[in-house]
Amino acid sequence: MLDIGVDEMIGVATAAQMSGIPAGLDEMEPGPFLAIVLSGIDLAALSGTDRVTVLRARQRMASHYAAETFEAMASIVDSYQDEEQSGLADAAEGAAYELRAALHLTRRAADTELAFALDLRDRLPKVFAAFATGMIDQRRARTIVWQIAHLDDGTARAVVDRIIDQASELTTGQLIARIRKLAIGVDPEAATRRYEQALAERRVVIEPSDDGTVNLYGMDLPPDRALAARRHIDRIAQSLRRDGETRAMDQLRADTYLDLLCGTSSNSTAGTVDLRVGLETLIGLSNTPGELAGYGPVIDDITRRVIADNTDGQWRFTVTHQGYPVATGTTRRRPTTNQRRLIESTRATCSFPGCRTPADECDLDHTTEWAQGGPTKVENLTPLCRHDHTGRHQHGWTYRTLPNGDIEWSSPLGHTYITGNRDP
Repeated sequence: MLDIGVDEMIGVATAAQMSGIPAGLDEMEPGPFLAIVLSGIDLAALSGTDRVTVLRARQRMASHYAAETFEAMASIVDSYQDEEQSGLADAAEGAAYELRAALHLTRRAADTELAFALDLRDRLPKVFAAFATGMIDQRRARTIVWQIAHLDDGTARAVVDRIIDQASELTTGQLIARIRKLAIGVDPEAATRRYEQALAERRVVIEPSDDGTVNLYGMDLPPDRALAARRHIDRIAQSLRRDGETRAMDQLRADTYLDLLCGTSSNSTAGTVDLRVGLETLIGLSNTPGELAGYGPVIDDITRRVIADNTDGQWRFTVTHQGYPVATGTTRRRPTTNQRRLIESTRATCSFPGCRTPADECDLDHTTEWAQGGPTKVENLTPLCRHDHTGRHQHGWTYRTLPNGDIEWSSPLGHTYITGNRDP
């Protein structure tokens, strides 16, 4: 925090109100000074570029205040321990009653919020520090805490040590995938035990809904087979989209799902699963997890089994060494072009920031547009899902490939965002 007096703070805030945002706003730490600066900013008087900067600053302040709120919640437990001379469990139960009354919460909400507050303060102090300084927001803080809740304290903190510096740059979906991969890598034997225990409890569940329909789904299924099944359903549903078809894609998928289960579908289209696996894992020298495109990390035993038992489905795989593709393969009778396969082996997902759509479900976009003389070469193509491909052209986003293989996107408002070429 800058060593600055109240009068100077007010002066900076007043200047901001008169002339826009102050220099260095994007780097200001959350606290009283930033709060005063933000209070003097008139969004209506700012350019679109500056409004994005203000948005980020206000998000840091919101995270800072939220972290302080959870710290206050945890402190109520301390008060009950001091007052009643009781253990942590009894004190937490007493504090939950206090939160229910003070914040008008349900019993479940009070218990959930208090457990999160205690995890932040006592179990994962690095997550709390990142939250309090505005480096991560509440969505990311909750994602980290919940995704490692099943790990022992030492393993959980080891995962946090390896993820916290990158957490602010990842979407929650990317963060979940990265944490899962790290949790497997930190203790692969424990990860295998958890997988086998969950798989042993696989089941099909049917639940009535409030609207008179039912939900039918499988739980704790092997991810490789579940992904193949989903792709199989998608391909059949896509094949049914012809002239005169009035059903939406979600309806087609649901109907196909029931047709297959009831044995009334004659469509034999096979599903495709795209697997990325390290060479060391493939030959049994490493426990590093593989990646199923569209799902995320899977334990090493699954990756080796998929490669060995890929006789029925349409399996596609990329073998990597130190993060770079060294071989690709497919069991498809009609493999895709070498050009597409090379691109997909390098970039596993859509290249737009935060998008995790598998590359084999994406369009190949010309970095320099075809109409502007851009060649159809690997160096000028990158995968973009249909939504982001359309949006890039409609809204004026541009991008370029950096020397290290990352992609730098530029928004219409002048901000830049980096997509790593091996993001989860």
